[in-house]
Amino acid sequence: MKPTTDPVRPLAGRDGEPQFDEPWQAQTLAVAARLVEAGKFSASEWSDSLGMQIAKAKDAGEPDDAQTYYACALKALEALTGSHGLVSAGELKQREQAWAEAFMATPHGQPVVLPESASKS
Repeated sequence: MKPTTDPVRPLAGRDGEPQFDEPWQAQTLAVAARLVEAGKFSASEWSDSLGMQIAKAKDAGEPDDAQTYYACALKALEALTGSHGLVSAGELKQREQAWAEAFMATPHGQPVVLPESASKS
């Protein structure tokens, strides 16, 4: 299978299915990889944090699927950025609120844009 050059369409996995259902899934892994490359936390810390989140999800009876995996990846990234002082719990909560408000104000089918002021708070 020839790789796609369409930036909106996710790359296909080994079975021909898309690797990512949503852009945020790819972005979560990309941010984690970049933070490892920048030395903000180690690859083993990332792996341990992700494994811990997956174990928590399994213990809570969450399905073993892609949605759960990427939700765990996001939780792991949030935990590591918090524990390493890259973002405070308050800053994270403010950003979540800003995104929720931007999402609710965005017409269906349009990209959600976070106001410039929210990205600097």
